[in-house]
Order: sequence, then C-alpha cells, then structure tokens
Amino acid sequence: MTTEILAVPLTAAEFAPFGDVLDCGGAPDKLINAGMCGRYHDRAQLDFEEGAAGISLFKATPRELPYTLDLMERHPLGSQAFIPMSEHGFLVCVAPDENGKPGTPRAFMTAPGQAINFHKGTWHGVLTPLHAPGLFAVVDRIGAGANLEEVTLDTPYLILSP
Repeated sequence: MTTEILAVPLTAAEFAPFGDVLDCGGAPDKLINAGMCGRYHDRAQLDFEEGAAGISLFKATPRELPYTLDLMERHPLGSQAFIPMSEHGFLVCVAPDENGKPGTPRAFMTAPGQAINFHKGTWHGVLTPLHAPGLFAVVDRIGAGANLEEVTLDTPYLILSP
C-alpha cells in the first residue's frame, strides 16, 4: 500500500527543522563590486565532523510527479547543500528521525533560484530534479568515515504535485 503526500512550496520556516533554504529573497546583506552585486551572506549552516568541505557536481536524471519515494538517506558526519545550476525548481523530500529510521516524510517544491542545505543527519530522498539537465553543485563533507546511511522504505510514499 502506498501513502500519498502532497508536495508544498518550499519556505524557510517549514524547512527549518531539516535545513536551510538558500535564495536571494529580500534585500542583500551588502552591495559589493561598486554597487553592481548584492551579497546574500552566509546563508547555510555548514557542519562537518573531521574532513573538509568539498564542491562536487551531480547530474541526475529528471523524475516526474507523481513520484514514488521508496529510498531515503542521511549523512551523519556532515551537512549537504544542493545548488541547482539551472533555473528550474526540484523536489525535496525529508523526514524526521524516529529511533534511527526515517519518520513520516514531507515533500517540498523549490522555486526557481532556490537551493537547499540539509543539516547533518537529516533523512532525505535522493536528488530529484523535475527538468533536464538535472545539474547541481553540491557542497558536502569530503573525508574518511561512514557518512552515508540508506534505508529502503517498507511502505513507499507517492508524492503528488502541489
């Protein structure tokens, strides 16, 4: 049996238990480059145990809604930011931790120009672009140690369009 979950628009307040929303909303923190560039300063809480921050590029196959969520993962040793390299929104699925396993998931749709940063240890679905090219810059921990836990869900969830 599949449980249905409605994806909702991503907001900083609703996503706060799971991570940070990165966007250029509101006025910039300061203007730089002779006033020609707004700097939106220090928008993500990067958190790494040992190792260092690295920037990788991911190219993921676009998916479609409704989407079947049947696999979740987390990174216990570091946060992980996904920054789309195109002007398309993407699907973000997260879940609270319940005794070392994902609890009931929530689903968010990012708006074009939004990126996200998962807090260390946050259960989340796989990278789920909804449009090609599915290209993302990813800032996460690079280092030794087991920094990936995956769980196949006993009961999948069907994520529906907002």
